[in-house]
Amino acid sequence: MLKLSLVTALTLLLVGCSSKKKEEKLEEVDNTDTIKLDYEVREASSNKRPTWVENASQWAEETEGKEPEKYRYLSFQTEPKVSREIACNLSRANVKADIAGEVVTFIQKELAVSKEGQASIDPNNPETKPMREFVEETLVEKIQSLINGASVVNTYWEKRQYLAKLGAKKDYIGYTCSSLVRIEHERLKAMVEEASKKVIAKADDPETKENVKKALENATVNFEKARKGEI
Repeated sequence: MLKLSLVTALTLLLVGCSSKKKEEKLEEVDNTDTIKLDYEVREASSNKRPTWVENASQWAEETEGKEPEKYRYLSFQTEPKVSREIACNLSRANVKADIAGEVVTFIQKELAVSKEGQASIDPNNPETKPMREFVEETLVEKIQSLINGASVVNTYWEKRQYLAKLGAKKDYIGYTCSSLVRIEHERLKAMVEEASKKVIAKADDPETKENVKKALENATVNFEKARKGEI
């Protein structure tokens, strides 16, 4: 019985060591050769590509002094453009469009998950068509005009030489630009409230207006809960 226990213990130990080695080996896999770039960086605004380019929120969480509980950080990287100025202007504009788009998407979600909201924006109801079009096509532009609390924290640009021999469609020079923008969570909540008011105001008949109002009455509260992962 003792011999059997010892054999079992040794077997489990060996299996555990083997699994650990496999895990360590997986962690050490080098993916460098699997990532193929079709360009070479000729110039850049800094020697090292900032981590916020890929994930601004994670960067803020991991960087001391960024106060992620107070501020929301977003970034946007452009496709290659003919000049650095055009690329960086587009990058800044697109970050703000993303902020507005996030607010509008949340408003649409609030309407969709509410029975009142579903009834009030019924696509088969011609009375609500103007309001639905307003939400889908115009509200982003309206919200962008409210973005006065967002500030550009940093900018990173690259001058890239795309090469056909590396897989590009042709040889050409292009500039990409990434902008990091910061905005207070409280300001975002205020924008949700303003967006809700604009949607309610767009409803024409009293019944629809009341239904939409009910659907959006907790929008700011739910927006904050969603940010914290509570819903």
